[in-house]
Formats: sequence, structure tokens, C-alpha cells
Amino acid sequence: MTDTSTNAVEADEKPEAANDAPAEESTSENGGARAASDDSEALFSESEIAADYIEGLLDILDYDGDIDELVQSGRPVVELVGDNLDPLIGQRGATLEALQELARLAVFQHTGSPSRLLLDVGGFRAARRKELGAIAKNAVEKVREHGDPVKLEPMSAFERKCVHDVINELSDVESESEGVEPHRQIVVRAVS
Repeated sequence: MTDTSTNAVEADEKPEAANDAPAEESTSENGGARAASDDSEALFSESEIAADYIEGLLDILDYDGDIDELVQSGRPVVELVGDNLDPLIGQRGATLEALQELARLAVFQHTGSPSRLLLDVGGFRAARRKELGAIAKNAVEKVREHGDPVKLEPMSAFERKCVHDVINELSDVESESEGVEPHRQIVVRAVS
């Protein structure tokens, strides 16, 4: 079995612009559009593979939910919505992260390539992104007030990326991930 978890984690931490590989350009007049279309179709295919896998898991677990497959910001996305899906999220999204890795492995098994698939259940990621924005802003205020670096609690790759995105928008502070999974955490400090 091939381990793709390291690649998936590292891909989640990079800024969005760095993750989005430019579409391969063709020499024909509309070849660039065709390459972008082919890329989009491949990403949508990944979301369909993952959705089929998640649907099979839901059937086994006897959960009901609607599954949407889409492509957002150059990555395949599967969104699961329905009632009573909280067990699929788990504490602080731990179960959701595990399901996402399983779905990525299902895509890898079909395509032979690692996937940047993002799985969301019940809008958890959007709500968590908002919470993490507040945590990042609080850390920035502490750094500005006291001048000392602030170390945040260990976070998943998704959570760290959300915090890094907020910090990267500011010019007087910076952030860096330290440690080893699952205890990897962010340190926020003033720019020297």
C-alpha cells in the first residue's frame, strides 16, 4: 500500500496559489482553454470517485445524506449534507479528516495520483475556518501587545493552513509550523 498522507498534508499547508498548478498550455489557438477544461474534468472525476466511496461508507453505516461533487479553487471537493451527521465529523473534525484521507486513497487507487480532495460534512469546514480566523487574530493581538511569540495548540493541516492564510495577510507578524504530526503547531511572532 502506498502512503500518500505526507503529500496530502503538505499540499494542504501551502498557500492556495502555490497549490494551483497552471494548466498546461497548448500551441493551438484555443489549446489553453482545452487544457484547463481537461484539468477541470479530471478534478471533477476525482470528486466523483470520492463521492462514490463516501456513498458506500454511508450505506454501510446506515446514514442518510446528500452528496455534492464539485471543483473549487482548483481542487476536487465533496460536500455531504444531511441530518445527524455529527458522528462523521468527530471531535474537532478528527473523523472528518480520517474520512477525507480514506477518500483520497480511493481516488489514488483509481487514478494512480495523489489527490488534494477536500471533504466537508455539514458545512463544518466553513464554520471551523471562521473559528480559526478568530484564533489567529487573537494570537496576533497577543504578539503585538507583548512582543513574545505565541504558540498555538496542535492542529490538522487544514486548520494550520487557515491560520497561516490569516497571518500571511498581515505585514507585522509571521507564522511558522513546528513539530511533527499529530502534534504540529503554529508559532506566531513579530516580523524582525
